[in-house]
Amino acid sequence: MTRQALCVALAALVLFLLGAQGASVVGFDSRFVLFAKEMLRHGPGFFPTTYGEPYPDYPGASTFLIYLASLPLGRVNLFSAWLPTALASAASVGLTYRLVAPLSRQWALLSVAMLLLTATFLSETRAVSVDLQVAALGMLAFFFAMRAERYPPRGLLARLLPLLLAGFVLRGPLGLVVPAGMACSPLLLDRRWRCLLVFSLGALLLLAGCGVLLLALARLTGGEPFAWEVLRMQVTGRLDGSAGASDALYYFRGSLGNYALAFPLAVPAVALLWRRKSDPASRLVVACVLAALVVMVGLSVPQAKKARYILAMAPLAAIVATYPFYVGDRRLAVFLRRLIQALWLVLPLLVLLGVWLGWRRYPQVLQALGWRVWLCVGGLVVLQLFSLSRLFQRDRRAELIALGAVLALWGGYLLVVEPAERRLYDSREFSLAVDAAVAGAPAPLVLYGMGRDARAIKFMVNLDRDMQPLFAGSPEQLAASAGPYYLMLDEQRAAQLRAAYPALEAPLLCGRFDNDRYCLLRVSNPSMFGSVR
Repeated sequence: MTRQALCVALAALVLFLLGAQGASVVGFDSRFVLFAKEMLRHGPGFFPTTYGEPYPDYPGASTFLIYLASLPLGRVNLFSAWLPTALASAASVGLTYRLVAPLSRQWALLSVAMLLLTATFLSETRAVSVDLQVAALGMLAFFFAMRAERYPPRGLLARLLPLLLAGFVLRGPLGLVVPAGMACSPLLLDRRWRCLLVFSLGALLLLAGCGVLLLALARLTGGEPFAWEVLRMQVTGRLDGSAGASDALYYFRGSLGNYALAFPLAVPAVALLWRRKSDPASRLVVACVLAALVVMVGLSVPQAKKARYILAMAPLAAIVATYPFYVGDRRLAVFLRRLIQALWLVLPLLVLLGVWLGWRRYPQVLQALGWRVWLCVGGLVVLQLFSLSRLFQRDRRAELIALGAVLALWGGYLLVVEPAERRLYDSREFSLAVDAAVAGAPAPLVLYGMGRDARAIKFMVNLDRDMQPLFAGSPEQLAASAGPYYLMLDEQRAAQLRAAYPALEAPLLCGRFDNDRYCLLRVSNPSMFGSVR
């Protein structure tokens, strides 16, 4: 990277890690933090573990990165959990700037701003996201492929194949396929047939070899049944839809919202390539369009689809969306420039409106945030006035309005949205109370109606010790469990059980857990659940 690109990446890294502290974990992060906690307690392995058993959906490398970041602290917290993702996101930002800056510094800065204003990129950056780490590898592979003329064929392969290997180590087959597709696009565009053929064969051989090694490590870790589960979770389940299915146009339709503002604005910007002479800028845009299509079309083949799988497309869409700022006075380019600047101009006002709607929907939650809300509101007003003041000045107008939009969106997210979400979906306080009750008078803990890989994970991630809870989903299973034991369940199910079985004792604890009301009961005589209701 150049010095400017490195400065942009470092500034982005600071932004991505602002306020990353504490031990309260919500949402999808719970799974990865639990992986890292168990790795800290038991040591690294080829696969992460939950409940002391290997987990088949991910290789252990992404958890190992969190483990390394947590070692100096002696524990896992938000900072150590988010650090690998934040570094990958910052690398993507720096590479986005580096790709465009030789053509236009303004275009490069606006591409970075558009990337930072992309919805899924923002939410995944402030989380544990293996897909963002793969996206960074994909951007680096794309960068090398765009500069293929500078390297001999062997030198290009020496740069690309290790990136594919790193992607597989992080994410399995999906982590290799995405960077490979992004690297193929510039080679195809430049008609480097020999390089494309050799690279494609190398990628296929690497995929086959890594797949065999992955299954061998799975057999070594958990035996033949676990190896089949790894194959199902990482390959066949995604292809045949048994791990969830969406229609073939999911990515193209869903990206209009999931990857706004970049993707919806990139679609009309592609028309600017019509009848445009070949030059380095149009070559970059065509390569970005082709690489994004390869990612989106390629990942549309498997039945299982999730918005985060195509995160590698976000920087490419940001570059294409801001292409009108490079093109001259063509009518469409002028219209798109004005549209983009208008959206950036009103974004502080839109975020302010969102805060107001949030206050009406969750008044108690936002009131509890105190000074954060008022700081956010004041900052948004200042940013809106700042953007309006730049409107009639031609010098750096687009860059400054974009800066105001970025600060407004990220400020609203960091000061209001993220803290409110943590208050709504917090599970730590109740989990620690349950753990203290169980430790005070030891007995087995039964989690009732809680999925082993769903809400139960959100309970386990808050514990600082190993626990093997039992799982039940019906009164018959409760009757079959040896008592006495503790029973954790939501209040609605508890009320139903107490109505059906009056001998059931009153709850020992009640509290909020993952935006719901949960309680803890002690069951001394499980045979009551076998009686006629």
